[in-house]
Amino acid sequence: MDNLLLRLILVFAPLSILSIGGGQAIIADIQHQTVDVYHWLTNEQFADMFAISRATPGPNTLIASLIGWHLGGISGLLVATLAMYVPSSLAFMTATTFWHRSEGGHWRMAIERGLAPIAVGLIFAGALTILQALRLGALGWATTAAAMAVLYTTKANPYLVIFLVIALYLAVFFIA
Repeated sequence: MDNLLLRLILVFAPLSILSIGGGQAIIADIQHQTVDVYHWLTNEQFADMFAISRATPGPNTLIASLIGWHLGGISGLLVATLAMYVPSSLAFMTATTFWHRSEGGHWRMAIERGLAPIAVGLIFAGALTILQALRLGALGWATTAAAMAVLYTTKANPYLVIFLVIALYLAVFFIA
């Protein structure tokens, strides 16, 4: 059990630092570590835990707590949660102090410009990982692509688009 708790720290603490700006950016890495590297979960279990963590109120990285609980009960939950939140919180406090002291500085503007494309790429990788874990067929990929296209090109209400895509998916699924 102690070895498991140490491995939870070694997985989630470094990812915690990368999650500044949003936990969505590290979902692909969490999946890689827990499914591919350590084989703690299957892709299906990971997708289920991801869905549960997204359905609950709170940060996206609640999945770390679920994984810790799944692997080590209450002690696993506590260790995984602390490993996910303490390093990024300390880094955030340090960065905030620097940020406020360097308003208008060249370093600050360079960091802002440099981190934006990295964040977008990490979020895209996380979304792609979840879609792959779901093992969607052609119909699932097509409806996902259609929803993304509608949301990107219009100002449609996202809930309406989701509802319509689900209805389309079910109609095609049951007709075919």
